[in-house]
Amino acid sequence: MADRNTPKKHSKSGDAREERLKAALKANMARRKAQAKARAASEDKADKDEG
Repeated sequence: MADRNTPKKHSKSGDAREERLKAALKANMARRKAQAKARAASEDKADKDEG
């Protein structure tokens, strides 16, 4: 259990994993931002159509 709290040294594979995670997070955030923007645009269009 004590091993779990000790800081781990990043090896090359750890750095590569971290870079992959960063890239995946960036892509996910961009996709979610685009989805939110599309939803907002469709809601604006629906509001204009109704009233």
